[in-house]
Amino acid sequence: MGDDAAGRLIVLSGPSGAGKSTVVRRLLQKCDLPLKLSVSATTRSPREGELDGQHYFFLSDEEFQNRRDAGEFLECKEVFGLGYWYGTLREQVTTGLQAGNWVILEIDVQGALSLMDDNSLSPITLFIHPGGSEELERRLRMRGTETEDVISARLETAEKEMQHMHRYQFEVINGSVDLAVDEICQILKDQKEKRPCSKS
Repeated sequence: MGDDAAGRLIVLSGPSGAGKSTVVRRLLQKCDLPLKLSVSATTRSPREGELDGQHYFFLSDEEFQNRRDAGEFLECKEVFGLGYWYGTLREQVTTGLQAGNWVILEIDVQGALSLMDDNSLSPITLFIHPGGSEELERRLRMRGTETEDVISARLETAEKEMQHMHRYQFEVINGSVDLAVDEICQILKDQKEKRPCSKS
């Protein structure tokens, strides 16, 4: 396979409430690169309207742990307090890359940091945030879906996550979804010109 046909791995993360999912959805529609969103696996039950294999791969606890033990995950973690596991299946990523796609992982900071340490992946890493903790709190409250305790926990987590922002190659402030999407698309196109050196 020639270098031009090879896909790239894109890791996008940031605090809860930063608007990552909205940005990724719009990016897939607007950016004219062969982008493909990697579908994560989880042990939680599907929410209304969620389809297996499209929104998540919904696995039983036993199946998730069997796959974890078999080394089938690039990264995975248990969400403390909820008891659910989430993870990125290695096959999802490698199949996409081999097909020439630019595979997007929308994952949390902990998962992103573990992938940055894997030299074989050479991911393009982007950290997206709304510009400050006050704006983040405003957005979380606007959702109207979380209790005060959950909002406090999310803000505390966000503060810790922001401390790792310097580990990412690119920082994107999501003040406007369209501007953030245009900025990310341009970053990716610039990276297309700077492919990582192929290993001999």
